[in-house]
Amino acid sequence: DPDSGDNGLLLYSLVSDQPNEFDIDENTGQIFTVSVAGKAGTFYLEVQAADQGTRQLTARTTVNVTVDSSSSNNIVVMELNQKINVVERNIAGVKRVLEDKLAWNVYIVEVYSAGSERQARSSTDVTYMKIIAFDEANQEVPAEDVKRKLWEQKNNIEMELEKIFLTSVTAVIEEAPADSASPELIAAIVLGVLLACILVAFLVYVLFAVKRERYKYGITEGFDNPGATDKNGSLKSLEKLEHADN
Repeated sequence: DPDSGDNGLLLYSLVSDQPNEFDIDENTGQIFTVSVAGKAGTFYLEVQAADQGTRQLTARTTVNVTVDSSSSNNIVVMELNQKINVVERNIAGVKRVLEDKLAWNVYIVEVYSAGSERQARSSTDVTYMKIIAFDEANQEVPAEDVKRKLWEQKNNIEMELEKIFLTSVTAVIEEAPADSASPELIAAIVLGVLLACILVAFLVYVLFAVKRERYKYGITEGFDNPGATDKNGSLKSLEKLEHADN
């Protein structure tokens, strides 16, 4: 609407009896998902735009939204200490901050809150966002890389979000684990441990065999064992004494 003043101010709304899975920003007309978890299919939303002139004019159109079940493993959940309706109104700013600090394209998959929808939208000061990041080649960024970078930029993200929400903002992000060892390194470590165990077992076997041979030698020959008996059961030490007496 090219008019100025109230005649040029457009407000958007979803016509009544629309699915509860969606909401709309009345100032920009941007449509948001409220809760589409576990749902798939096409939703038909009737959107109305109305100017604010004395003789209010309106226009309507149908928006078809197709929800596809995602099999991505790279979705990351962020938690903001803000009401869900406040987050939805400022979702464009949140997206801009995330893209600026992460240096990736960010797609906000879902915005939702715990508890019943009516209660959550009015009183619950916790909102969750599922996001996915894409690199310059439009490839999904691994979830662990996204978490790690979110954690590194946590303070900067919170500072920028405070400018948008005009209040203190806390962004809770699952801490990224330390870099894990590569499969090749793990295999080398396991192989080294196995070889060490085999070597120790071999040394124990050799030591036991040597001791057994020495013990056997001492029994049959009597060396280093003056109390050993001969085949007839007599003591070799007594034989030595008898020879000495003779």
